[in-house]
Amino acid sequence: MHDTPPSVPDFTQWPSFPFEGDLRVKKLNDPVPVEPPRKGEGHRECTACNAPDDAYIWVGERWRVRAMDRPTGLPMVLILESRSHLDLGDLPNLLAAELGVMTVRLERAIRSLDGVGRVHVNRWGDGSAHLHMWFLARPYGQLQLRGTFLSLWDSILPPISEARWRENLAMVAAWLAEFGGRPLAEPPRIQWQAPSSLAAAAASPAAAADEEEPVSVIESDEETPLPPPDEEPLASPDDKTPLPTTDDVVTAAAEVDRTAD
Repeated sequence: MHDTPPSVPDFTQWPSFPFEGDLRVKKLNDPVPVEPPRKGEGHRECTACNAPDDAYIWVGERWRVRAMDRPTGLPMVLILESRSHLDLGDLPNLLAAELGVMTVRLERAIRSLDGVGRVHVNRWGDGSAHLHMWFLARPYGQLQLRGTFLSLWDSILPPISEARWRENLAMVAAWLAEFGGRPLAEPPRIQWQAPSSLAAAAASPAAAADEEEPVSVIESDEETPLPPPDEEPLASPDDKTPLPTTDDVVTAAAEVDRTAD
């Protein structure tokens, strides 16, 4: 293989490409013989399985919907997760059919928000073995954000206001609850403050210092691949917890089907 790096692809000239200036393609690393386990595989804990219901904006019997922990640049970014610890190709027929229904339902709920032009639905799954689908709302009229770079723009755009973000979450949760489940997101409360306290807060440098950088789609734990096994500690030899087998997954899926019936 020659050492000359490939030329920059044509999509870097698209209006939707977020960057400009001199770019060069990274050298492709050699493939590894064995890929490292994702979160929820092997001895690694599953973030989704350990998360309580109150970490979500809407919960149902077999599905849950959650948001980022604070506003980002897009009007809405949500994640649809199955309750069962299954990946996309492991879903039994019942959950596979419900995934289609939930995808359409959640897309409609987000698209009903003011200022949303399109809803992009994405699934990567290199960071977590628990099924999670991303729903990204593109602002209406922002034609430069159209296409496949929307998740990159999410971390570049300034975050929307927290009041608008919370109001959007509450509206989506209420929309989903019309078909079942429980809405857990509430609209923002009015914060009444005297004019003197508002002026003092605006003048305080500590208030600006406490602001956190937003976590975007590409920076989330679910999509951050883990380092190779030789770069991190191995599981303790005292850990005797048996790993789930294929039979365990099939049994769990059958139990879900019986419960639904």
